Amino acid sequence: MTLPSSSSWLGVRLAAWHDSLRARRDRLLANPAFQRWSLANPLTRPIARRRARQMLDLSAGFVYSQILFACARLDLFALLLERPLTPQQAAAQLRLTEEATKRLFDAAASLALLERRSGGRFGLGQLGAALAGNPAALALITHQHLLYADLQDPVALLRGETPVGAIARYWPYSVNDSRRELTDAEVAPYSALMAASQPLVAQEALAAFSFAGRKRLMDVGGGEGAFLSAAAARAPHLELALFDLPAVAERARRRFEAEGLAARASVHGGDFLADPLPQGADVISLVRIVHDHDDQTALALLGNVRRALPPDGVLLIVEAMSGVRGAEPLDAYYGFYTLAMGRGQPRRADEIAALLARAGFARSALLPNANIALTSVLAAYPE
Repeated sequence: MTLPSSSSWLGVRLAAWHDSLRARRDRLLANPAFQRWSLANPLTRPIARRRARQMLDLSAGFVYSQILFACARLDLFALLLERPLTPQQAAAQLRLTEEATKRLFDAAASLALLERRSGGRFGLGQLGAALAGNPAALALITHQHLLYADLQDPVALLRGETPVGAIARYWPYSVNDSRRELTDAEVAPYSALMAASQPLVAQEALAAFSFAGRKRLMDVGGGEGAFLSAAAARAPHLELALFDLPAVAERARRRFEAEGLAARASVHGGDFLADPLPQGADVISLVRIVHDHDDQTALALLGNVRRALPPDGVLLIVEAMSGVRGAEPLDAYYGFYTLAMGRGQPRRADEIAALLARAGFARSALLPNANIALTSVLAAYPE
């Protein structure tokens, strides 16, 4: 008979005690009398009000998102960046009635997207001003209507009772087993979105990892080459390679030619789940790729990358990850986005590390980066 160690016994007892405390807390918070008391008590009133505001934000969050989407779709931030306007002055340019414009302006001001100025005018709020100079973020926002459509009945989505939705059709490789056969027309919408939004992610990854001493970077699933273009500007000595589906790779080839990078960049078309990757890169990047796949598919991809890397190479996984303190709502967003997409899941860094170990990587480390709400950067080493 094996007795539990004192440390493990204590850990179990502490966990049970914490669970018991939380159960009591839950019953207390669910009690209407306690809710009324907490609002009436000056000591607890700030906490109760803060919780009430959080509940309001959860309940009204979809409406907030639709207001943001309307502002982005109407190009309102660029309009008000030029000069503040009254709703009457802006109505004709937005092709809205004055009443509808006033309603939108009031709603956006309540969300810090706009703010009131003198003479009945509205200018940009702090959030709106940040978005006005961020076309990458606006590109992501304006494609969200597809996700909103898929989330009309989230319970049916969870139960698998909904047909293939708008998000899955937008990312055709997620529902098409013949990925190599996708045409330019089929890959163009999502490729353009990835290219437009990539600068946000690229600046985080390129600030977190130094390419000093590295010779060749290959971006697998690299889309139209936006990440490699950013890396080329950051590290002029770096040779570049891109691997993606044939129709997407051809779009990257055209981009490199237009940007004068054709001599530095080789482009390879194929399926990274079925075809061996080209050799010769000492850095390989997977930018917003791994969370698009289930564990077995992700493991196959990571194994393919491992076989293409030299012993002194490095793999960079750049994507939003679960469990990042300060960016916890990413679990909600990407959990349901990938559910609507029909494949993939957000993962914690340690879950990705476990997949990397199974794929033959000796070690991995999460690199510090500034904007954790946007992405995380994980480096993995074969030896």
